[in-house]
Amino acid sequence: MIVTLIVVSEVGFWVLLAAGLALRYLARMEKTGAAVLLCEPLLEVVLLVVTAIDLKNGAEPDWKHGLAAVYIGFTATHGHYLVKWADGHAAHRLGRGPRPVKPPRYGMPRAVHEWKMAARGVGAAAIAAALLQLAVWYVGDGEQAGPLHAWQARMGLVAGISLVIGASYTVWPKRAPERVTDGASR
Repeated sequence: MIVTLIVVSEVGFWVLLAAGLALRYLARMEKTGAAVLLCEPLLEVVLLVVTAIDLKNGAEPDWKHGLAAVYIGFTATHGHYLVKWADGHAAHRLGRGPRPVKPPRYGMPRAVHEWKMAARGVGAAAIAAALLQLAVWYVGDGEQAGPLHAWQARMGLVAGISLVIGASYTVWPKRAPERVTDGASR
């Protein structure tokens, strides 16, 4: 049931995103479209409540409960970013708005962008780990909480990888290609 609810939450996210953007830019109902977009966090609240009820009703914690916490963590930190990105593109394509600004491609501006993305990854891992810890306390810290602890370890790995990626763009910044002005190739 939990996996099905995770899939329904993901599909619901995209359906609400499409409906909200369609209402905003195709139907010209900006407030209604914004209201639909603001309903997206309710999907995660429902998933969190159903997961807690499942555990309370005696379900043994397993990978599905851990996956639910991870999904909530990543949606909490990346959902707004994705909605803002999609809104900018929809405004440009459908509402005749300005072209969205692309992330920087080179140098320190790119490193700053990657550090912001790394912060989202670390934040997602922290939220997931905190939800997992709450679940561990909820079911009692014993052998049955093992799968939840395993997910916490994975979230530590995700946070570490995010930091390494951010640091790599700082230590080895991507350089802009040299422009050839005299027509000769280098």
